[in-house]
Amino acid sequence: MKNFQSIPVTEPSTPLLDRVQIPQDMRGFDSAELIKLADELREYLLYVVGQTGGHFGAGLGVVELTIALHYVFQTPNDRLVWDVGHQAYPHKILTGRRDRILSLRQRNGLSGFPSRSESPFDTFGVGHSSTSISAALGMAMASKLTGENRKHVAVIGDGAMTAGMAFEALNHVAGSGADMMVVLNDNNMSISENVGALSSYFSRIWASKLYNQIRREGQKVLSKVPPASEFIRRTEEHMKGMVSPGTFFEEMGFNYIGPIDGHNLKSLVDTLQNLRDLKEPILLHVITEKGRGFTPAEEDPIAYHALAKIDPKPKQGNTQKSDPPKKKPKYQDIFGQWLCDMAAADKKLVGITPAMREGSGMVEFSKKFPDRYVDVGIAEQHSVTLAAGMACEKIKPVVAIYSTFLQRAYDQLIHDVALQSLDVLFALDRAGLVGEDGASHAGAYDISYLRCIPNMLVMTPSDEDECRKLLTTGYKHIGPAAIRYPRGSGPGSTIKQELTDLPIGKAIVRRQGEKIALLAFGTVLADCLIAAEEVNATVVDMRFAKPIDEALLNEIAATHSHFVSVEENAIAGGAGSAVMEFLSRKELTTKLSILGLPDEFQHQATRAELLAEAGIDASSITAKLKSL
Repeated sequence: MKNFQSIPVTEPSTPLLDRVQIPQDMRGFDSAELIKLADELREYLLYVVGQTGGHFGAGLGVVELTIALHYVFQTPNDRLVWDVGHQAYPHKILTGRRDRILSLRQRNGLSGFPSRSESPFDTFGVGHSSTSISAALGMAMASKLTGENRKHVAVIGDGAMTAGMAFEALNHVAGSGADMMVVLNDNNMSISENVGALSSYFSRIWASKLYNQIRREGQKVLSKVPPASEFIRRTEEHMKGMVSPGTFFEEMGFNYIGPIDGHNLKSLVDTLQNLRDLKEPILLHVITEKGRGFTPAEEDPIAYHALAKIDPKPKQGNTQKSDPPKKKPKYQDIFGQWLCDMAAADKKLVGITPAMREGSGMVEFSKKFPDRYVDVGIAEQHSVTLAAGMACEKIKPVVAIYSTFLQRAYDQLIHDVALQSLDVLFALDRAGLVGEDGASHAGAYDISYLRCIPNMLVMTPSDEDECRKLLTTGYKHIGPAAIRYPRGSGPGSTIKQELTDLPIGKAIVRRQGEKIALLAFGTVLADCLIAAEEVNATVVDMRFAKPIDEALLNEIAATHSHFVSVEENAIAGGAGSAVMEFLSRKELTTKLSILGLPDEFQHQATRAELLAEAGIDASSITAKLKSL
């Protein structure tokens, strides 16, 4: 295997890969050609992600596994279901989309995740993790009902096995006796450690046709003598348990094979060919290395989980060194600094994350306060109920979670936190539009799904300083509270370091105008202020989506004929709906226009493009105001 030290900025030569438009094109390759194909695919993947940006390390780690799966199984007739969709870039390149791969994550381009609308090889759409086993089992059961002869393979990995949903599905698979295989792509030794040559030796034996034929025939004969059958089963299980971590899966009813080297193509192909015709639940444990083949990513897989675009052009003009412009902090970093400051001030604070330490800005907190930092893995439901349990004992949990991932724990949010009015603060990162990551990651619904929950405080900060103040407000509030903030940086406001809170439910007028009042919920405030200058409109920073400042709205309604609410959330049930409900309840005649995200899933594009499409950027808001 070639090991690359840098990312190519020009398209590499890939003569073997050029011959592969669909998986069938490589099924005549011999072992040496497959290994060469893996080198070319890895180098081409490096080039592609350098051009487009996107998830990086996970794809590098499954190059050999992807080739082996498509080589052995007759995809797309055989169903291959990927979990944690950012493993799937090599899969896309091998399945008829190489000519479009440089459009990855761009407007009207290829999705960064598997998508059923994109290719018949993408059997199930993926955005959130831990869904593959359930989906593949559903496909296997459907194939049995319809009499279709096909295999079903779920590839789960990159931490996805930590989610409760995966174990619920494993339990059902084993009980159903379904004809399917689960490939556990263990890329960080999270299940257990590979114990050496003896383990590999037994893995080859257990995958062999001879062993499995003897195993099946023995089960038939010994089934008539239950004590002997049970003795043989336990003997086999204990032999496997001595050299592998498979006892757990065997107890659940799987034929466990592994762990095997996920970068040894010949071993992968041989093992999969031996297992392909077994009609029983199989779990194949494959050890891979995240970032494999790219030295920097191997050494720091967390930093190279994803990659920004690489600019190959040298800088022109004056080469004299100058101080780089000061970077504006990202909202996740503002949260991370606030978390450290508040933890220093209050020993009852505990920070909880479902496997998003880096993305949520909690790295420094985890180092400074390791005893009060909890990473539950990809287990969003557990994270919320865990926080509820802590709150019962007078601890103050702060759950840092992406808006889109809190959707997975909605029942726990309602029944375990809000119904009991427990004191939990939810810091919702990536609220609103996320651009290139597309619909599965867009935080488009949190105002709508939070606002309808009794006892819930919902805050929408408009800039960096407001974010810090409202974090403090939510923390000091007794009861459930949520604060939403977008991906990336803000307008660059000066952040005051004091831990200052704001009055609950109080908005503030940022610009006094006449006739039209813009009601800004969140970071859309900056664009609202620009638009208001064109027509001399009043601008209100609403700060809270629940409760809204009814007293201020009542006052403004007396002097303005039209309200225009603006939010980076779905219009249906959002903050504008709260204003509409207020006007209806008070029987006010003030007209209302609601600007927000339309009633459709957000496709991938830059955030600026999506804001313009939704009509909530400065120029669109200006046009709307002029039309009124």
